[in-house]
Amino acid sequence: MAVTLVTSFASSSSRFHFRSLSSSPSPYSSCFVRFRLPPRLRLAFAVTPLYCSSRAMAHTLAQATLGLTQANSVDHPKISFSAKEIDVTEWKGDILAVGVSEKDMAKDVNSKFENPILKKLDAHLGGLLADVSSEEDFSGKPGQSTVLRLPGLGSKRVGLIGLGKSASSPSAFQSLGEAVAAAAKASQASSVAVVLASSESNETKLSSASAIASGTVLGLFEDSRYKSESKTPSLKSVDIIGFGTGPELEKKLKYAEDVSYGVIFGRELVNSPANVLTPAVLAEEASKLASMYSDVMTANILNEEQCKELKMGSYLAVAAASANPPHFIHLVYKPSSGPVKTKLALVGKGLTFDSGGYNIKTGPGCSIELMKFDMGGSAAVLGAAKAIGQIKPPGVEVHFIVAACENMISGTGMRPGDVITASNGKTIEVNNTDAEGRLTLADALVYACNQGVDKIVDLATLTGACVVALGTSMAGIYTPNDELAKAVIAASERSGEKLWRMPLEESYWEMMKSGVADMVNTGGRAGGSITAALFLKQFVSEKVEWMHIDMAGPVWNEKKKAATGFGVATLVEWVQSNSSSS
Repeated sequence: MAVTLVTSFASSSSRFHFRSLSSSPSPYSSCFVRFRLPPRLRLAFAVTPLYCSSRAMAHTLAQATLGLTQANSVDHPKISFSAKEIDVTEWKGDILAVGVSEKDMAKDVNSKFENPILKKLDAHLGGLLADVSSEEDFSGKPGQSTVLRLPGLGSKRVGLIGLGKSASSPSAFQSLGEAVAAAAKASQASSVAVVLASSESNETKLSSASAIASGTVLGLFEDSRYKSESKTPSLKSVDIIGFGTGPELEKKLKYAEDVSYGVIFGRELVNSPANVLTPAVLAEEASKLASMYSDVMTANILNEEQCKELKMGSYLAVAAASANPPHFIHLVYKPSSGPVKTKLALVGKGLTFDSGGYNIKTGPGCSIELMKFDMGGSAAVLGAAKAIGQIKPPGVEVHFIVAACENMISGTGMRPGDVITASNGKTIEVNNTDAEGRLTLADALVYACNQGVDKIVDLATLTGACVVALGTSMAGIYTPNDELAKAVIAASERSGEKLWRMPLEESYWEMMKSGVADMVNTGGRAGGSITAALFLKQFVSEKVEWMHIDMAGPVWNEKKKAATGFGVATLVEWVQSNSSSS
């Protein structure tokens, strides 16, 4: 508060008066007031309270990054993947990694491998492989690995990596790729080959090779942008042996790379602290994607005034307390040629920080220090946008929508008990300011429907209730449409991400009724993830197929203390399934 003090002495007036000298006070001008005091003393002063100042000034101040932190520029290493059909004993490079199941590790009465590939490799190594596997009690269980250093031979190291009883899912082969990356990092290898002891069927070779490539790229990634020191991985090439060759496989490996770098982009967004990744910076990152893929992608970033014109009262109420202004992000992917047969929208929750508002997050387990990941839904959407811009699927138009903001506390903020109005005219009584994500999504979903799309999938770190129900390895999905559920679940199975369909129990809507508005924004603890989904359903046109994905559990890997990039791969697979190339 700035104060200008002027004093004067007077000999009249014996009463105390207050009056404003401004007939039309403005929030952008100082509030000049005068007091009339008893005789012999008169003073006047100009007061410029912070709340009378331009909000833009506060925004300017907020743009200077708190803590002076800037992300280091990091170039992600590019790995060259090649599909080869050669004898594993003839391969030359740093590490030959062999994926083995528990069945593959069976030995005869002479303690020799029965599996043909292991038997041949062991003979080439003079029985060393069988000896070491016995000494180290390596049985092929998932998570097991052993690496032998072999100076003087074609491959400097040979590694056995356990696949469990069998490797039949994309996630199992992704784990193999991650183990290969870990071995490469540990030995600073630049060239690696991957082979399976038991060959895959022709029907699954493409997807298995793709999953190995994806796991290798993601396993090699370490987010060191905010560390003072970092190591650059030395891995440059990966040969995938025994999965066939040809343009179809090469295309599948390239697709895996494109999706993986989209996942990495999503991870980096979630990992970025809230003092660096503000709503403005998130919008800037989205705009960079449009510039990068300008042949197929455009960006429209709406400011606060534009959102007011669209009557986004629900979204803007959440943003009202923060010095960092909201930015409504809308990217559009359109193929450069050919007709569009389907229009899709991917909507992501974009809370770059969630304090909880006046219902502030407190106490053990509230995880307020992790609330930078409350924009995990938007990271999945923008990560998918990056991958789709690279892959360029034909025949499908995709809208990527994020209502980005912060949920903070201030005198201008949303209060418990307030009634706010969404852009479809529905009114909401706010009974908990910490149930804010659904308020931002409400206006984002209305906006998405107004784009004339056929289908919408929204993703959000929405409720702790879903984490309690499903844990941290899978997301809950809600939709009234069985066909959409089947399509997205099929996409998740191809991507290796886990989804579980939850009930949209309409009778629970009774808990969401308000005495003063159309609805409240939270119905309490019982069935909390279900009532949150029912709330979102109020803002989706009945003409549009819609699914909500509550990804609060799998957004974060607590063991690694880092983001997972969850959702990106499934979204890309789903978009692909709606394209002309499917």
